[in-house]
Amino acid sequence: MARRNVAEVLAGLLVLLVAAGFLAYALATSGAAGVPGYRLSAEFDRIDGLTVGSDVRMAGVKVGSVATTSIDPKTYLANVGFTVQKNIQLPTDSSATIASQSLLGGDYLSLVPGGSEQMIPPGGRVTITQGSVSLEDLLGKFIFSVTDLVSSLPKSGQKPSSGAGSPP
Repeated sequence: MARRNVAEVLAGLLVLLVAAGFLAYALATSGAAGVPGYRLSAEFDRIDGLTVGSDVRMAGVKVGSVATTSIDPKTYLANVGFTVQKNIQLPTDSSATIASQSLLGGDYLSLVPGGSEQMIPPGGRVTITQGSVSLEDLLGKFIFSVTDLVSSLPKSGQKPSSGAGSPP
């Protein structure tokens, strides 16, 4: 009977070790652990879908991760704190954009380096920004513009009016 209890305890420990291994692998590959580097920040009008742990990319390559998001109570702009790898220096005229991986989501912070000779120091701010674009807003504008276009077309059976005022 004691032998059976020892086997059950060992099987339980093995299951816990395997679960811990899966958890460590998930944290290592998800980017949630962050990217070592220096901190920068930027302000955006909207950051829909961008969360702590989201990628920071340059030319499609992950170079950092989003560390913090908050709202400035005076300007009502979203503050985003993020890290960038130590070996990448950004010129002062670089820009940051909230981009989407697909229609289903997966937003990330995209950095585009500028051409200035001066670099943003650690703890500095990217000042040229573009917030996220709402897919719902775009679809709404498209639907209303198509509706306006269709309603302005002549109905079938009606003759188009001539602009010169000539009799029919």
